[in-house]
Amino acid sequence: MIRLIVYLVLSLLVALGAAWLIALPGTVEIAFGSWRMSPGLGLALFIAIGVIIASILIWAIIRRLIDAPAALARSTARRKERAGVEALSDGMIALQAGEFSRARMLARDARAKLPENPAAQLLEARAELALGDLSSAREHYRALISNERTALAALSGLYEQARTQERGNAAITFARKALAIAPSLDWASEAVFNDLATKGAWADALEMSASLPARTRSQKAAKKRRQGVLETALAMAIEETEPDTAYDHASRALKSIPDFVPAALVAARILINRGDTRRASALLRRTWRAGFHPDAATLYAHVKPGTSALERLKRIRTLVESPQSHPMAAIVLARAAIDAYEWSVARNALAPFLVKPTRQMCLLMAEIEEGQSGDQGKAREWLSRAVSAPADPTWTADGITSDEWAPASPVTGRLDAFEWKVPVQTRAPVKTLSSSPAGQAGAALPAIEDAATPTKTQP
Repeated sequence: MIRLIVYLVLSLLVALGAAWLIALPGTVEIAFGSWRMSPGLGLALFIAIGVIIASILIWAIIRRLIDAPAALARSTARRKERAGVEALSDGMIALQAGEFSRARMLARDARAKLPENPAAQLLEARAELALGDLSSAREHYRALISNERTALAALSGLYEQARTQERGNAAITFARKALAIAPSLDWASEAVFNDLATKGAWADALEMSASLPARTRSQKAAKKRRQGVLETALAMAIEETEPDTAYDHASRALKSIPDFVPAALVAARILINRGDTRRASALLRRTWRAGFHPDAATLYAHVKPGTSALERLKRIRTLVESPQSHPMAAIVLARAAIDAYEWSVARNALAPFLVKPTRQMCLLMAEIEEGQSGDQGKAREWLSRAVSAPADPTWTADGITSDEWAPASPVTGRLDAFEWKVPVQTRAPVKTLSSSPAGQAGAALPAIEDAATPTKTQP
């Protein structure tokens, strides 16, 4: 209703304005050759306005006719571009859905319609890589490297292709090139870092790890642990040649990962070689109480080289205050007591756990029965029980076990793969019992190797 009123008011005003112009006094003389015309002033104004409007319309028509071919070409280009973008979009969806042949067909269609769009060529290369047409994919990727916008994507594709073909050196080369362009690129950083770890280039890996960004809390925690593992690996590598530097690395590792057994063992061995048995004992005592790791107790017993078995037993007794508090405490005390021929002490240490003994306990009980009373029958009975008894914790990574910790898995090269835990196993053959050698780094207690796992590796 309001719009109608406004429309009527405006129409009335226009009509009044037109009437006013027509009613204006005066005339205008128009002469064209012998032709003369003398309209009124208002009519002359209307004629002038009409001529201007007619001129504009005629020029617009003429311009449309002149521009018709170019407009038709632009319209065709826009339709072609829309079709190319649609083909590119459908190709990405097909690639994600696993329809690789259709994705390649749509990528080629998109390239024909969008010749200057590198995404179409990248899509075709990805589809060919997925189809196994590696030579064609490689040619596309190499062409895309020259473009700054697509260089990283091309290097990523070449890296994946090299990994598919098991060309490790080529894959690392592409990763390094990508890292040179974008230092914070995650996949390239991980690839180069894993290569350094696999090769044991711990110093370079440590330097690279320190430069990698860590934004979230979880990333910062992971970086801190990775730094500790690398510091430990480097300390182990140079322990014999550069003990002072190795000790510094081990100390930094313990700051990153408190009570980390491998780092603590390195630091303690170096302190023992320096003659600083007090600090070595304190470090090993703290490490033992943090996780009841037998390697810490074994080295603690051998802190003073050349000590007798009885003296080692005394040291273990000061370390193991309550054998029944943890199965490994009982095993450690029993091992030291057997070496000192203190059979009753060894038997009493294991007694609380003999309802369901582990393999280590069964082996130790076999030694006790044979050494204390010479009862071969009971010794064989314990050895028989050891075959089916629950396993004891050991260093485990990717399905293999090891007496000693290693920075990376010998199977996959994965850093920090070894864990101190009970391996998944069924039955195992019994190994000959023997005491741990004095002063040996991380010397393991007697163990039964899992028959279901690969051969024990000493990284």
